[in-house]
Amino acid sequence: METQQFLSSVLSQRGPSALPYSEDTKWLIRQHLVSLTSAYPSLDPKTATFTHNDGRSVNLLQAEGTIPVSFQSVTYNIPIIVWLMESYPRHAPCVYVNPTRDMIIKRPHPHVNPSGLVSIPYLQNWIYPSSNLVDLARNLSLHFGRDPPLYSQRRPNPNPSPNFNPYTPTHAPAAAYTRPAIPPPRSYPASPYGAAAAAAAVQTEDPSEVFKRNAVNKLVEAVHGEVVSMRKAREAEMEGMFNAQAVLRHREEQLRKAVKEMHDEKEGLEQQLQMVLMNADILEAWLRENEAKVRSFGESDVDVDDAFECMDALSKQMMDCTAADLALEDAVYALDKAAQEGAVPFDQYLRNVRLLSREQFFHRATATKVRAAQMQSQVANMAARISHYGGEPDALPRVRA
Repeated sequence: METQQFLSSVLSQRGPSALPYSEDTKWLIRQHLVSLTSAYPSLDPKTATFTHNDGRSVNLLQAEGTIPVSFQSVTYNIPIIVWLMESYPRHAPCVYVNPTRDMIIKRPHPHVNPSGLVSIPYLQNWIYPSSNLVDLARNLSLHFGRDPPLYSQRRPNPNPSPNFNPYTPTHAPAAAYTRPAIPPPRSYPASPYGAAAAAAAVQTEDPSEVFKRNAVNKLVEAVHGEVVSMRKAREAEMEGMFNAQAVLRHREEQLRKAVKEMHDEKEGLEQQLQMVLMNADILEAWLRENEAKVRSFGESDVDVDDAFECMDALSKQMMDCTAADLALEDAVYALDKAAQEGAVPFDQYLRNVRLLSREQFFHRATATKVRAAQMQSQVANMAARISHYGGEPDALPRVRA
């Protein structure tokens, strides 16, 4: 629980103190470290300063402690440090063996260089997102069990005791830093028959030990095969999940676009509804004002000119201009008929048509200006009505004169 709280705290920090990991991978980093500490309680996650080869320093997460190693049927504890680099988990971590003052690094070693840097196939073949720290620790235990990277140093004992063995292996993680981890390799006496005979003597081993080693190797190979098959299955499963995630994201974008279109359509319909309501109010007001006149049509003869009254000066001017325009149109039509029948001389026809057309042009121009003024007045009235209904007057279209 403390480990989870610690990881949640350091991974959620922002600003200059934030760890240099990508935001979309911090949840996976936390999951990897929690799983590692659950499988290997001797490894403790913490933050520390890591110095790169170019001298650049950065604050990173690490897992420091020991991992158990079985060597010649005895369990030893190898101290290690696992650094989670800035690009983790997309790239492999950096692993070092961490020898105490009583330990030395075996030279040469196939997987550990003199500085303690570890290089095993699992690190070299690191695959995101299937590779993880728990499998890494298991692979380190297997490789170090075949060939331990650390040996304890022989030191003289000032008070020798016949019952004390300074190279007894340790089983508790807490004692791994105070006692030797791996006994030194056996030393063989020099052979009088030269180097070939000495090598043959070194290679002579107990048959039971050979059988045990072969059995362990076969078991490791079987486990490795199962791990590889499980890793492939998990990679295929993860690839399917990634594909499903991409499909879901595409559908999410489509849904958002559809919701936005529906919202825009709703706003347009609401604006049209406001216009219809305002026009309905205008018609109802006109009917209320002219209800008496409408009823009088069936009772007595009503003059057509008195049936409709102009509501303002602009309306009266528009009606006069329109009536004059239509009257002039009828006059021009009558002149055309008269000219075709020969009742009017052609030169007189042209002169009268020219005069009528000029007058009709002025009436039409006046009607255009009056119509623009009426539209501007109507827009102002609509804005006042929208304000009354709680709308936005700025949403009305602007009318050009």
